[in-house]
Amino acid sequence: MKTLIQFCLSFLLITFQNSLFAQSNKPLLAVADIDINEIMPNGLNYSYPDLVMMEMLKIQQYELLDRYDMNYLAKKEKIEIAGCFSRICLVDIGKALQVQKVLTGSILTVGDNLVITFRLLDVASGNIEKTHSVEYLKLPTELKMMVRITLQEMFGQPIDEEQKKKLTMRNDYDGSANNPYKLRLRSDGPRMGFTYFSGEIAGRLAESRSLGGYEAQPLMFQFGYQFEKQYLNEGNFQALFEFIPMMTGLDQGLFIPSVTIMNGLRNNKNGWEFAFGPTFSVVQEAKGFYAPGSERWTLRTQVDSLPDGVELISRLDSRGEPSIQTGFVFAAGKTFKSGKLNIPLNVYVIPNNKGLRFGVSVGFNAKDRYAYRP
Repeated sequence: MKTLIQFCLSFLLITFQNSLFAQSNKPLLAVADIDINEIMPNGLNYSYPDLVMMEMLKIQQYELLDRYDMNYLAKKEKIEIAGCFSRICLVDIGKALQVQKVLTGSILTVGDNLVITFRLLDVASGNIEKTHSVEYLKLPTELKMMVRITLQEMFGQPIDEEQKKKLTMRNDYDGSANNPYKLRLRSDGPRMGFTYFSGEIAGRLAESRSLGGYEAQPLMFQFGYQFEKQYLNEGNFQALFEFIPMMTGLDQGLFIPSVTIMNGLRNNKNGWEFAFGPTFSVVQEAKGFYAPGSERWTLRTQVDSLPDGVELISRLDSRGEPSIQTGFVFAAGKTFKSGKLNIPLNVYVIPNNKGLRFGVSVGFNAKDRYAYRP
């Protein structure tokens, strides 16, 4: 038993020593200068080569020559690292610094895009071993993430595909990555759809006008306009404020105006959203009563006095006066994208003690993307 334990300990010690030896035999790499054509206020208090070096440390495929050691050797060998981008110059730097690999690159502004390119040079052969380039949206505050993704792809590391999509696709869902500025955007556009009334309200709509009904079907067309304001855009969600004036029943000769005020959240990865808020409709209501032992509705104005034991109530009636009816909306849906075009599709429900109302609406809008301006 004692011999077995000693064998296991010896095996672990040898494995550990081999691991240390393997780490110490990683190729030594120096990060040279990074070419830029525009200095961007990226919020970083270190240089572009330092940024690249910090991200290369996370990849752990090379031993990195410390920046202080690099500056010391450059001064000792009387070589200039800044502004050295050609292959011949990089080979000379690599030999002077006594490293096996040299990494250089560029961060260039091209219109409203940033093109990040990295090149890995093998000092012994003088050849470029690897090169990788990615075109991003011009989002200086996300420069660190762009450098990280580019290097991870270059050296075969897993990347956050969703994050890259935000930083490279101009017409992706808005999020804090591809819309990091304090400027709040609006997605206004028309809305249309159908609403369905059930319960007592559906019965009143179907009744004849002589009885105070509307001689209408409970399924009605709606048309309106949605005013949307994003007031919070963090992480994977946007907080929204929506103001929606609508007209209902035009297809059946009716005019039922309404205004809905909603507050909600939208997922900026997949476009799913939900919202809730009050709705206000202008309808015709009249006061009346049901006679004892009868289901017949009688207007108060049709009698001189109320019968004994009846209760005067208000209800929907085409012979009544305009009044404001309130409700509360619960809505959910998804926004589909086609280029710059957004197509929101939503379902909603409005509970009521006189009948449930629900419906579906669809719309469209196009949102301009704000380009970075220094």
